[in-house]
Amino acid sequence: MHSAAWNLSFTVLLTSMALLLAMLAGWLDWRSRRIPNWLTVPALGGGLVANTVAWGWLGTKAALEGAGLGLALLLPFVLLRGLGAGDWKLMGALGAWVGPSRLVVVLLGTVFIAGAMAIFQMVRYGRVRETLKHVVVLFGILATFGVWGQRQNLTLDNPALMKLPFGVAAAASTVLFFGTLSALTILHSLR
Repeated sequence: MHSAAWNLSFTVLLTSMALLLAMLAGWLDWRSRRIPNWLTVPALGGGLVANTVAWGWLGTKAALEGAGLGLALLLPFVLLRGLGAGDWKLMGALGAWVGPSRLVVVLLGTVFIAGAMAIFQMVRYGRVRETLKHVVVLFGILATFGVWGQRQNLTLDNPALMKLPFGVAAAASTVLFFGTLSALTILHSLR
């Protein structure tokens, strides 16, 4: 059985590494609109190894579940070219560091932040009508699932579409999640 100091040390390490990964990916995505393999692939392996060292089999299981969940949930969006592969691999790597339950919260936060970023961009560039028209087409495609011709206009392959740095949203969500968690922990300890 691990001591309380051991548990705290590894919790701080895992949290710090997840934050570092998210912030570096967010910065790279902001700067270049890409999240490179040299960051995501080793980060996924690092999360698996670190959790295994920290918690043994339970850590291995949590890291695999977190990575698998992140990759599985976002795979359809990557296959439909609505999300980049770097974004997909980032969420898998974050899942390996934080485990499945924390990844769900981070991913939901990422989706909400990305949505807010999209609304801001849509208004900022005066593309509200065009974007809403694309949303109607997208829902039509989803409803019929057979109108693939217009789908090409709504993917990452269309250079005319606005693109958002998903990594920035993921970084913001990760920082907000762990910041909130830390604040709640501090408040709880003050009782």
